Amino acid sequence: MKEMYSSMRNTQKDGRLSSVATAMLLLKSFTDEHNELGIGALSRHLGLAKSTVHRLASTLLDAGMLDQNKETGKYRLGLTVFELGMLARRKMDIYNEAKIFLRELREKTQETVNLAIMRDDSLIYLNSLESPSAIKVRSHMGLRLSAHCSAEGKVLLAFGAPDDQARIIAQGLSRQTLNTIIDPVVFADEMKLVEDRGYATDYEESEIGVRSIAVPVFSGDNDVAAAVGISGPVQRLTKRTLTSYLPALTRAADAISTKLGAGPRYAPPVLRVAK
Repeated sequence: MKEMYSSMRNTQKDGRLSSVATAMLLLKSFTDEHNELGIGALSRHLGLAKSTVHRLASTLLDAGMLDQNKETGKYRLGLTVFELGMLARRKMDIYNEAKIFLRELREKTQETVNLAIMRDDSLIYLNSLESPSAIKVRSHMGLRLSAHCSAEGKVLLAFGAPDDQARIIAQGLSRQTLNTIIDPVVFADEMKLVEDRGYATDYEESEIGVRSIAVPVFSGDNDVAAAVGISGPVQRLTKRTLTSYLPALTRAADAISTKLGAGPRYAPPVLRVAK
């Protein structure tokens, strides 16, 4: 919230940009958890008068950027936002190059597969294909998670810039479940282990009943660009079953890395399967 108020103050420095910047902040107020918001909630979140928020929401409603629930009067993101998001996503090389390999991986494993990137110290699913099984891990594109307790997030932190890892630790490792690693020393050791063996696991650390495994994807400059992961229910994904998917998972990640131009210096991590 402090960052939100800081951003609001910054918008007031230039009147020409103020309304546009405020509109962006209003749109960013909507999350998976709060996908419908009323004028009162938006007013409190933005620190603006209700009349100001109402005028802005009405303008965004007319533009299709917002939609309104006729029963509650609350607002939600509109179809235009979705269309723009889809357009932007189609322009992203990682998303485009990975699609076919993610489909093949899901067909082979019959589990939910995810392609994830880091944005603003959080993990975001750029693409997600759910398992065809009745009992499965549900996921969707655009889902935002804490990086420190997810398999994909651990991979991105372990193979990413040391500053990113240090910043995540400094911010505090929030507990999501009883299995979440919250001790900074233990987490640093976990990062070394992930880098050493070339993959990361999530044994009910982000959500009870879910196990995941992930490996890195590298870009043309041989920096980590994304992570590919497999998730499933604990009833089906024992630790042994999970690691048995590593060859298929690594082949998919390597194929995406090659498509992104990972050069001769790129060498896939040596997978050391935990016993």
